[in-house]
Amino acid sequence: MKLRRALATAVAAAVTTPVVLLSAAPAFADDKPAAQTQKQKAQKDQKPTIEQLKLAVAAAQKAYDDSVVAVDAAMKAVEAVLSDTHPLAVAAAEARKAAEAAATAKTEADKAVVDAQAKLDAAVTDEEKAEAQKALDEATTSAATAAAAKTAADTKAAEAGKARDDARVAAGRELHLAQEAKKTAQANLDAAKKALADAEAEEGEEGEEGEDCVPEPKFTTVVQGLPEKVVGGTTVDFTLRVKNGTSKPMAEVYPYAAVHAFDTKGLKELDSYLDLEWSTAANPAWEDVDPEMGLFVGSLKAKSSVDVKLRLKVDAKIPAGQGAAFVAGNYVNEDDSCGGTPDVDYYEFEILTKGSNPGKVDDAKGQQGDSNTPTTQGGSSSTSVNGGSESSGSLATTGSSSVMPKVALAGGVALVLGAGAVVVARRRKAGADA
Repeated sequence: MKLRRALATAVAAAVTTPVVLLSAAPAFADDKPAAQTQKQKAQKDQKPTIEQLKLAVAAAQKAYDDSVVAVDAAMKAVEAVLSDTHPLAVAAAEARKAAEAAATAKTEADKAVVDAQAKLDAAVTDEEKAEAQKALDEATTSAATAAAAKTAADTKAAEAGKARDDARVAAGRELHLAQEAKKTAQANLDAAKKALADAEAEEGEEGEEGEDCVPEPKFTTVVQGLPEKVVGGTTVDFTLRVKNGTSKPMAEVYPYAAVHAFDTKGLKELDSYLDLEWSTAANPAWEDVDPEMGLFVGSLKAKSSVDVKLRLKVDAKIPAGQGAAFVAGNYVNEDDSCGGTPDVDYYEFEILTKGSNPGKVDDAKGQQGDSNTPTTQGGSSSTSVNGGSESSGSLATTGSSSVMPKVALAGGVALVLGAGAVVVARRRKAGADA
């Protein structure tokens, strides 16, 4: 079968790992749990569609292109700061010359003191002695002034040199981060292309069946109550509201929710420090989110909604960083028609170390798509797969590299597009076999 786009996805995969397929938690039916268990077993044999893999390749290509531009910019920055004409280099050179001049002046002043002392020692008459003493006093004063000037000049030269060297080290560090991001983006792109090539090679041997799934803008998944800042060693409760705003019921609804995080440099993924759990009113027992399944909430009547309770446990040892909760959803009807949310939305949050005081914290704002029509990048979301955003989210504005968080986010979105396709295909196939 052919799916027009990934209707749902859960988490951006770590930038430092190969392509992975992630969705959300184990299905927990509000009704017909036995039938749902059978469907879950059938889901594991399905693969992403060709079109969905093309979306993943397009997103990975964009992430790689951005990383190439970032490396070029970082290289130019290094070349500039290493140049003798760079303002910091010029300032350091001038300060060094001033220090050398001050050293010469001090040497001359010290010699004048020695000469004046010799004249005083050679004076015979009282008049000669008085004149020689006066000259010695003046020379001594001048020598002290020259010594102070040399000390000040040496200090200024050292500070100017340090400023120049610090800038060069910082530029080198930014270049290294950009190069590492490029390597990761290249690996992601290669993996996405290979997955597409393998799928295209198999396509000739497999028939296509069923109608295309479609994006449904009136089917929404919205996070409520997730704070913009979370602290290590704490637990955060929030809600995922799944709403069917259409005039028709949905037979089986599968929302997705997952979290993904990086350190402040945007290089080290922190997912192992985060534990996401879920429950519903019909199934109140907390369950860990499982990367193999999506959340199952049963059927959803027209113009109705259901709340999924989510609980994020933050490990006490987690380092400072940036995170995001990803949400989406899809549905399958008894006539095999299917659809889902038009875009993958995410909610950014800052991660503080254990014991930090977050102060007054607002709820995280969702970065949502602005179009109901799928595009070759997986949807025309205002937070696009190229890592850019019209928002000022923390992932795009960390105090480290201005490139890394964007590249990391873009790479993660590119990878999870394929994961969404896998889950949609599984659900639809499972429904057809039921």
